[in-house]
Amino acid sequence: MKKVSLKMTNLNRFHFTTNLILIAFLSIFIYSCSNDDDGQPTDVIKELPQDIKDLIYFTGDEKASTVLISVPGGPSTEFGTDLVDYISATFNTTDILNVTVHQAQTINPDIVSGNDITLDQAVTFNTESIETLFKVIKYFKDQDRVVYVLGVSFGAFITQELIAKNGIDSADKYLIISSRLDMNDVIWQGAAEGREGGFENGITPIVKEEPDPNVMERNLNRIFAGLVKNRYTQLFNPITDLSSLTYIYGTTDDAVGSLTAEEVKFLESRNTNIIAGNGNHDDTFFGFIAQGFNEAFGIK
Repeated sequence: MKKVSLKMTNLNRFHFTTNLILIAFLSIFIYSCSNDDDGQPTDVIKELPQDIKDLIYFTGDEKASTVLISVPGGPSTEFGTDLVDYISATFNTTDILNVTVHQAQTINPDIVSGNDITLDQAVTFNTESIETLFKVIKYFKDQDRVVYVLGVSFGAFITQELIAKNGIDSADKYLIISSRLDMNDVIWQGAAEGREGGFENGITPIVKEEPDPNVMERNLNRIFAGLVKNRYTQLFNPITDLSSLTYIYGTTDDAVGSLTAEEVKFLESRNTNIIAGNGNHDDTFFGFIAQGFNEAFGIK
């Protein structure tokens, strides 16, 4: 409903008082209608409802206007709350709600602790994790809060899949650390068979010959494969602008490998802010997260 201007004419004293009362009533009515049209009450940010609390771990003010959602490495059946605690202890997050979100296998570890799962089942579980992440992000965005997403290692692949499925505008800014757009086939194919892999000098892929003897580890490898098999240069191709994304990679990353020249070229073509360093998987995180936080989110 549009607000309309009310023009008061010169009448006798009785009419003047009556008009004031009428104007006051109409102003309250119009203001109320305007709020209804906007779909947002005046106090839009409220304390977290229990259904959202059940999906997250958080520190900070529940009503903060800025929310930082961290997606940790793994995959693991342990809820990765330590990343939130590290961020809270390392950076100035006084006015930020610092959050991490459950994944399918942290909500229900039994899905990977029984029998061997298939790659298709792993994909389904990852889809559930991404839907949960998107639900939490959307809850905050619907309150007009600013939402930042940090994805680290496996969490970076989840973040990339979130962008591919739900769009770059799902959140306001992104920081990805230690990920790949197009993982080497031999790595994800080995992981799909329950075999661990890595990279020599960040370039040469190496995969163990035998699957892990532990069924849970084999299944977690398949959870990993269910995401890293995707080709994000293709899935991101419709997105013309990735300027809201900062991408950090290590040129000697021993876990996921270095970005190739083709991957870097793709990100550059989409205006991505790229930070590269000569470091392995862990060194890249600890060596560049401060720079990444500053450049991606303006957080120091």
